[in-house]
Amino acid sequence: MLKCFQLCCDLTSKYCSIDLVTLDKRTGNVIILAKEEINLEIKPTGEWEFV
Repeated sequence: MLKCFQLCCDLTSKYCSIDLVTLDKRTGNVIILAKEEINLEIKPTGEWEFV
């Protein structure tokens, strides 16, 4: 949850609008969609990657 907050703050500080934040119940990963080309996936361990 902390990593999600940090990434959302980083995105908005660069004036990127966040379109969607959701939880994938199958994997436990948090998905963040920002603008049209930025897709982030945060794993339950706190590791994240561009998708």
